[in-house]
Amino acid sequence: MATAPRSDMATHPDIIEMRERHEMAERSASTPKAQGMETMALLTGLYLAASPWITGFNGLSTLAVNNLIVGIAYALLMSGGFGRAYERVHSMAWAACALSVWTIIAPWVVAGNVATTKTIINNVVIGAIGLLVALMAASIGRPTDRRRGTSARASVPYEGHRG
Repeated sequence: MATAPRSDMATHPDIIEMRERHEMAERSASTPKAQGMETMALLTGLYLAASPWITGFNGLSTLAVNNLIVGIAYALLMSGGFGRAYERVHSMAWAACALSVWTIIAPWVVAGNVATTKTIINNVVIGAIGLLVALMAASIGRPTDRRRGTSARASVPYEGHRG
């Protein structure tokens, strides 16, 4: 009984693709554009969390707690610590977009009469900034291969081992 020679795991197409994706993520995360976006996102989230006390509407407890929670969530999602792979960064960026849209509409939606000029201006401005930063992160998270015009994730499908 003859057996087929075993291939080395380092040459398996899935391992090679994972290694390439990891290297691409590392290169992307180390660019000045990505680092600037990450810093801007962290500052945006921290400001949103602290904005009720900075702007002076901490007496409006529902919106103050909302901004605190959403700001911390935004900062954690966008700080880059949880996802260095493109797929995770891209998904987190879209979640941050949703948080930004929520921040914009929150003064009119949360319980209580919290839609004052201060709260509306604060939340609309910081929500718009957060949305722009999150969209920038989404564009960084899905680079395209300019030679082929396709997503960087596109690859030749694995056809299995031919013996």
